[in-house]
Amino acid sequence: TALPTHVEELRARASAFVDEVLIPLEVTAELAGGPLPAVDQSRIRSQALERGLHGGLHRREHGGNSWSTTEWFLVEEQLGRSTNGVSWYMPNAYNVWKAASPEQIERWLVPALRGELHDAYAVTEAESGSDPSGITTTAHRTAPGQWVLNGEKWFVTFGSTAQVIIVMAHAIEGDHRLPTLFAVPADAPGVEIIADVPFTHNTHTGTDDAFTDVELTDADIVGGLGNGDTLQRLWFTEERLAIAARCIGAMQRLIDESVDWAANREQGGARLLDHQGISFPIADSAADAAAGRLLGLDVARLADDGADGKLIHGKASMAKLFCSEAAIAVLIEASNCSADG
Repeated sequence: TALPTHVEELRARASAFVDEVLIPLEVTAELAGGPLPAVDQSRIRSQALERGLHGGLHRREHGGNSWSTTEWFLVEEQLGRSTNGVSWYMPNAYNVWKAASPEQIERWLVPALRGELHDAYAVTEAESGSDPSGITTTAHRTAPGQWVLNGEKWFVTFGSTAQVIIVMAHAIEGDHRLPTLFAVPADAPGVEIIADVPFTHNTHTGTDDAFTDVELTDADIVGGLGNGDTLQRLWFTEERLAIAARCIGAMQRLIDESVDWAANREQGGARLLDHQGISFPIADSAADAAAGRLLGLDVARLADDGADGKLIHGKASMAKLFCSEAAIAVLIEASNCSADG
């Protein structure tokens, strides 16, 4: 089905941004091990704002663009054609701020969508990954409206550059352990980066953080006491669909570069593309990318239609699984194509 004119214009705008701003900075990011020079970070932020590609799912009155899930998915797909190490400088913020108080929105979300600060999200622990029921970080009430946070989090994306960290903790109320999100100022006493984590891919930040007797108040609770699991499930859904979208973009770039290479390189008196050992795997890759795109767009449609959240979550997980595995397969075939040349 053809995209509405305004959606196609948005997709084309995102594509041009990737080609003109992000891809030219990939080598710089890779050679630097992730972090870009300040001037390049500033250009990414300003160009994203100027082209209206920032904070897409957040509301316009907060500084976002109020996109539909489908519009957001198509932009994420384009961003997937470049390394994450450059696109992460675009002004954005985690979706849990949608449940934030007006004061939290003004303090943290609005500046983030202007590119003036960054947030981080801390959930993973040594013995707990994407299952929040296993976390050990706690917030104990010490007085009416007062809390003390203790715990350790792993793999905190933006942990070294964020001004606020969204921390998943069990709020202890008598015998109850209530999963709750807290907005923790990164410069609060007791917040400490304990490891700058090396990854197998280059990004500009990723840390392990410790929270020791961090003093918080009720005003730092995001989305209400005990609502952490619900809000986090919505975050997981969005993140998984975003991963699917970016994998589709990565597959498309791999396919485009494989076709370009195979069509312009001769071996044995013929173009590589004329050999079935090259053209057939490229065709298989194109089929995988098309299938993943349809699956992802179906999830986005369900979200836009207001389908049951559990259904959307399940299908988003399926899309992430299929697209991430397909992207690896496409990468292997693209590598084989270049090796054969």
